[in-house]
Amino acid sequence: MDGGVVVGVVGARGGVGASTLAALVALRASRRTATVLVDLEAASGGLDVLVGLEEQAGARWPDLARARGDVDGRDVVALLPRWGRVALLSCDRARPGAVEPETAADVVGALARASGCVVVDLGRAAVLARHPVLGRCDRVALVAGRDLRSVAGAMSLLPALAEVAAGLVVRGPGPGGLGADELAEAVGVPMLWSGRPDRALVRAAEQGLVPSRGPAGRAAAAVLERLL
Repeated sequence: MDGGVVVGVVGARGGVGASTLAALVALRASRRTATVLVDLEAASGGLDVLVGLEEQAGARWPDLARARGDVDGRDVVALLPRWGRVALLSCDRARPGAVEPETAADVVGALARASGCVVVDLGRAAVLARHPVLGRCDRVALVAGRDLRSVAGAMSLLPALAEVAAGLVVRGPGPGGLGADELAEAVGVPMLWSGRPDRALVRAAEQGLVPSRGPAGRAAAAVLERLL
């Protein structure tokens, strides 16, 4: 894997598992190269909570508020908590608030120069606002369910994703009978992976765990191979 690849992940709507997919893609990538997982979902409570690191010491976005311009990515990585081999830059539930766009872009750029892969949980708001970090993404995975809300949500994001190489990740089932291929055709984004939801994720999330096997793990492996 070449250095400096930035992969964005965003959900067509809430509840489709975009943050979990971002975490698992980063975990898979860390087997090959130095990897950083970045959280831009300021209202989500923090990716550190998702992966069970909320009590672990280390820098969060509020600690990097003055990191602008020529940022040393290696210094930033050294400050971050670790989820296995993955360095995690999370929002902070105790200090909520959006990250300054220019600061985020400078930091993500520095992390890309200092590592082989950066995976960014973009969040819909960041994509709709054409956040500067979106412009740093080499690839974006758009996660959707097999339902009309996902179709509508995905189509609302398409103008902002027009300049980025985006691919679709579809999770079933389709309560109204909408097929994954039909959804991809309606949205107009090439398919990266489609499959059933992972019921183990809900139970694991309550325990601060992200299972790397099962449908979610297979989705992450497929997305990583297709994107990189």
